[in-house]
Amino acid sequence: MTDDDRPSNPYLTGLFAPVRDEVTAFGLPVTGRIPDGLNGRYLRNGPNPLGVDDPAAYHWFTGPGMVHGVRLRDGRAEWYRNRWVRSDSVAGQLGEKQLRGPRHQDMDFAPNTHVLRFGGRILATVEGGALPYELDEELGTLGPYDFQGTLPGGFAAHTLVDPASGDLHAVAYCWAYPYVEYLVAGTDGRIKRRVDVPVEGSPMMHDFSLTESYVVLYDLPVGFSMDAAIAGAGLPYAWQPEKQARIGLLPRATDTGAGGIRWIDIDPCFVFHPMSAFEERTPDGGLRLVIHLVRYDRMFADGRHGPDECPPRLERWTVDVNAGRVRQEGLDERPVEFPRIDPRRTTARHRYGYGVQQPTDGYGDTRAARHVTEATAGGPPVGQMGLGIVKFDLERGTSEVHRVHPDGDVGEAAFVPAEPGGPDAAEDDGWLFAYSFDPVRGATDLLILSAQDISGEPVAAVHLPARVPVGFHGNWMPDE
Repeated sequence: MTDDDRPSNPYLTGLFAPVRDEVTAFGLPVTGRIPDGLNGRYLRNGPNPLGVDDPAAYHWFTGPGMVHGVRLRDGRAEWYRNRWVRSDSVAGQLGEKQLRGPRHQDMDFAPNTHVLRFGGRILATVEGGALPYELDEELGTLGPYDFQGTLPGGFAAHTLVDPASGDLHAVAYCWAYPYVEYLVAGTDGRIKRRVDVPVEGSPMMHDFSLTESYVVLYDLPVGFSMDAAIAGAGLPYAWQPEKQARIGLLPRATDTGAGGIRWIDIDPCFVFHPMSAFEERTPDGGLRLVIHLVRYDRMFADGRHGPDECPPRLERWTVDVNAGRVRQEGLDERPVEFPRIDPRRTTARHRYGYGVQQPTDGYGDTRAARHVTEATAGGPPVGQMGLGIVKFDLERGTSEVHRVHPDGDVGEAAFVPAEPGGPDAAEDDGWLFAYSFDPVRGATDLLILSAQDISGEPVAAVHLPARVPVGFHGNWMPDE
């Protein structure tokens, strides 16, 4: 890929452009003071292609994963590392020996979407039928991982840990299957429950929601397109306007399998990322689910390179389980993505949520009501993807923002509790970790913000020696 090629695809230029080198740096400089007790690693995954044969066809979601990590211990930033996940293809391009291990349908992909720790293992994850890859504590790749031989197929990009049981929940899909798989892994690291849920159109289910009683599935009008695959599309998924959008409520407590699921029709839309979900009783004794999520009007209808068609909005969906109805309510007009909450409150009622505010010019200037196709022609902004981190007070309907340099960038903010605690601990007593590009230095900082004073100055900024490209998801992994 040459410099002349890059402008043809906005996801290969500016802050999206891949970095070329793996970096190891020790003794990182810090502005401010790293809070006591933060001993562990902050890791974040994202696409970072080694080379692109056809920049015009490249899709942001398809680049091999590179994990960026910062190690904190005893008030010091000990190291920064970035490492490609060594799939067979990546290892070959780097001139390294391929790693042995299981495969699903001979798929070879370096997971680029998320990174988590479960059962004592660090796993890079992706959706669509590929396996996770296990990493060591210094981000070296150990190989593909199939949950000790118990994973029935591919895995998922997003997972949720139920704080009550410690079990890991996921919903996996593969273009070749007429169903999606609800999977539960026990704390021993082995899959202990599988439910195959029949679906049509090979839908993309990037994420799901979990309450105390239900798994919530998002069966929406984006699915595998054979025509797009034959045409050589970078990502062969497309908007399917003829498909009925619906959500599925799969009971967690029964063994009825997919026969127990209940489908509820909704208006056409697409959801990459729910923020949270919980249950509450109605005055007449019924049950409703309250779901906060980020909604798009449509997805992959016009854009060729990434999600650059419609601005994402934060909404509240209230599901009347008894009546089989969903009330959809917009909560904020700002484009926002990458929603997170305090993970200790997964499945439980909560007050606060966090997201990354997006620039309006990434999806057309909504204030001037520019048509979507005008925004699509230019793609996402080259110089910035996120303008700030937003803290939403979902009970009061208010928000606060930590703003970054207008020529900079900030990624997903992961909540890190100040104390391990349980659900009775103060919900916003903790920190937010996020990578943020500093245009003055020309490199990225790891920001540590106080969740109780998000609009204030960072508690600490760890100055990395390199740029972290715009990417996807990450987690704080405290020392065990």
